[in-house]
Amino acid sequence: MRIILFGPPGVGKGTQAKLLSEKYKVKHISTGDILRAEIGDQTELGKKAKIILEAGQLVPDDIMIGIIKRVLSSNCCENGFILDGFPRTTAQAEALEKLFKELKLNLDAVIYLDVNEDEITKRLSNRYSCLNCGKIYNSEYDSIPDNVCPECGGTVYQRDDDKPHTVLSRLKVYRKSTEPVRLYYEKTGKLHVVDGIGTVEEVNNKIFSILER
Repeated sequence: MRIILFGPPGVGKGTQAKLLSEKYKVKHISTGDILRAEIGDQTELGKKAKIILEAGQLVPDDIMIGIIKRVLSSNCCENGFILDGFPRTTAQAEALEKLFKELKLNLDAVIYLDVNEDEITKRLSNRYSCLNCGKIYNSEYDSIPDNVCPECGGTVYQRDDDKPHTVLSRLKVYRKSTEPVRLYYEKTGKLHVVDGIGTVEEVNNKIFSILER
């Protein structure tokens, strides 16, 4: 099973990707995670990415595609993969399509998690993360006494870009750059739009029903 999973920030991509990975026994590829791994392992691409990030710039598409190629070519992706949060632009989508052709990989489905902006704003404004283990909490539902992570004891905080006054600008940027990606994959006939409103299990069942057809 080879799947691309994308959608606006705050729709639960990471959670759903993990569940899909567990069900189909395939690799969950989070671009943020693999980028950090390359930097941590001090690979050539990782070193280049680190210099660029430290300069406050975005990692260029060719470096990200190179990192993704390394992962897709490894044994961990023999049974398939869930690509989470990439591509984010049509240029990335086109580069990724070329990479799939080069590696002779066929894409099974593209899942777009769709949630209205009011709900996204609410979710992100209530989202907190552990500095140590990265676990995400929702302040509306989760108990976080003294901002201490119940899982590892680390400090729980709210990222600057999850604060209410920045959420709307994030969504505006997202819509401008990533909506064209949705249109790009519509033309391939592999795009499935999934309503991201509901419990984790409900949304998961919606995705499974599409993939099991």
